[in-house]
Amino acid sequence: MAKTIGILTAGGDSPGLNAAIRAVGKSAQRRYEMHVIGFKDGFSGLIQNRHIRLDGDSLSGILSKGGTILGTSRVKVHKVDVGDGTRIDMRPMIQRVVEDHDLAALVCLGGGGTQKNALRLHKVGIPVVTLPKTIDNDVWGTDTTFGFDTAMSVATDAIDRLHSTAHSHHRIMIAEVMGHNTGWLTLGAGLAGGADAILLPELPFEVQAVADSILQRKAGGSNFSIVAVAEGAMSAADKAEHDDLRRQLDELDDDADDSELRERLNTFHVGRKHSTERLAEKLEELTGLEARVTILGHVQRGGTPSTADRLLATQLGTAATDAIADGVTGVMIASRNGEAVPVPLEEVAGNRKSVPLDHPWIESARRLGIAIGD
Repeated sequence: MAKTIGILTAGGDSPGLNAAIRAVGKSAQRRYEMHVIGFKDGFSGLIQNRHIRLDGDSLSGILSKGGTILGTSRVKVHKVDVGDGTRIDMRPMIQRVVEDHDLAALVCLGGGGTQKNALRLHKVGIPVVTLPKTIDNDVWGTDTTFGFDTAMSVATDAIDRLHSTAHSHHRIMIAEVMGHNTGWLTLGAGLAGGADAILLPELPFEVQAVADSILQRKAGGSNFSIVAVAEGAMSAADKAEHDDLRRQLDELDDDADDSELRERLNTFHVGRKHSTERLAEKLEELTGLEARVTILGHVQRGGTPSTADRLLATQLGTAATDAIADGVTGVMIASRNGEAVPVPLEEVAGNRKSVPLDHPWIESARRLGIAIGD
């Protein structure tokens, strides 16, 4: 009997997901004569056994489509909210679904949260293989993730477009870029788009230092500036406050009441929601230039995947099928030095790939005189 592979997409949508689904499906069928089924809406659909057959017709024409034909959701498999606030470990139910379909493996496409979920399934004996997907490029163990190149191109194009209006109105134009708690998108798009200041989560910034760099440009005859700021970037003062709250929580005894500290931390994060607008107000005050904010948001996640993302998703997808055919599971198929390499999930899950402070892109930014805020 032909083997069957299951596949799902989880977490945020990302360009290249459909290319990866197509790669797994077509290579499984054509090279190994395996059947492929897709579970709808991520781990939620897996738990409910909502699936479709992925064959020639359903895989045709999806290579260039953004999003995911399977749908997605955010679910933690070991504590699923069943609607009344009760959380249940759904791994036994998932195990039954996997056994009912006699799956050789379950392929999970996703970012950091998906890698954690996959490891939880692996630990209870469910055969899983993952592919690294996220526009944030923060999955540990892989040189890059599919979705990143497309999103970086979108952000670069947006910054390009801000130059003309910034110059026309003599303004500071601030572009808030996605990236969760890492600065890969902002750094790449800011550098490629010619930003004058780039603010990253990895480098807490001093607002005065940013203002001083803008004033230096103004004194040199440049009466506008472009600032690319990551959504997770913090001023040095905010970073100190955040880290102090986290430290106090970590130092509490296990049986201590932490409700007050957690409320203060929650209040801190709520206040951060408008941090880019507050940055704009402060830069206006310090420079005398009008500042305007453009929040790129989810536009970075949508649209047609780039050539690079299609190629990466295809390479990793076909490699995942090869691994399953060889009986290799419990791994993420990573991109390393142009090769598709299996990496144990134990090494990946729970780790984040941040921008190293000595990364060549940061060094290039400094040599160009781009303000990093430190």
